[in-house]
Parts: sequence; structure tokens; C-alpha cells
Amino acid sequence: MAQATKTRGSSSTKGSSSSSSQSSRNNNNSTSQAEAAERYRRAAEDALQQLDWAIGYLHGIKKTQISKALAQNRSYIRRNLLGRSEQPLPDEQTTET
Repeated sequence: MAQATKTRGSSSTKGSSSSSSQSSRNNNNSTSQAEAAERYRRAAEDALQQLDWAIGYLHGIKKTQISKALAQNRSYIRRNLLGRSEQPLPDEQTTET
């Protein structure tokens, strides 16, 4: 019984400082959300770089149908999901097709 009373007493003591700790949590939460968003953005950029490499490789070994399809997918991702301008397709940059 005595421990239950102490627990209640300590929680009421924490209640007076809850508004300052809550604002601190909100700041930490928004910071962690911004950090998470930045990590996801970097991961998306890395994935697009890997896709660019794969497109270039496939184009280089004359698998142009596959490279064109992947390049269109890359353009869609850049334009609609990342909100960035399109980059020229690998087959638009070279004379090989």
C-alpha cells in the first residue's frame, strides 16, 4: 500500500512539469521526423543512382527494351514521387539504339 501511495505522489509531482516536458517531446519528435525524412530522401537518391547504373549497364549490353522501360520508371519516380525534373533517358544521350 505504501508503494502505491508513493507512485501516486510521484506522478502528481511529474504533472506540474508535464507541459515543459511535453513541449520538449514535441521538439524532439519534429526533429526526429525531419531526420527520418532526410534518411528516406537519401535512401531514395541512392536507389535512383543504383537504378541509373543498371539502366546504363543494360543499355551498354544492348538490352535497350529493358533499359527504356526502367528509364521510364525512373522518370516517373523522379517526377511524381520526388517532385524533381526529369533527366534525359540513357538512350536519348547516345546514338546506340
